Amino acid sequence: QVQLVESGGGSVQAGRSLRLTCVASSGSRFSANDLGWYRQAPGKQRELVAAITTGGSTRYVDSVKGRFAISKVNAKNTVLLQMNSLKPEDTAIYYCNKLRNFYPWGQGTQVTVSS
Repeated sequence: QVQLVESGGGSVQAGRSLRLTCVASSGSRFSANDLGWYRQAPGKQRELVAAITTGGSTRYVDSVKGRFAISKVNAKNTVLLQMNSLKPEDTAIYYCNKLRNFYPWGQGTQVTVSS
């Protein structure tokens, strides 16, 4: 089965930056799909925060617009999330996946932002 591995999270102070990386195992053909970064905070539903289409168009949930940037490296089956000006409300576990017909979810990477 396809495996998704997220990395790059950590604990930072508000206003700082983090860069998250998602790598899909070979055979996934990530480049053929619209992709996204999701996050889930304790007691809340999983939320799509950033998406990138096969053609490279991006979109973001309003709460992160102007602060986050999603990108990808097709040849490496990799999706990136640059997170700037982090806020405490960004605290969550961050996951990557396709936008539809999901692969099994990875372990995610924890992002904790303190004020």
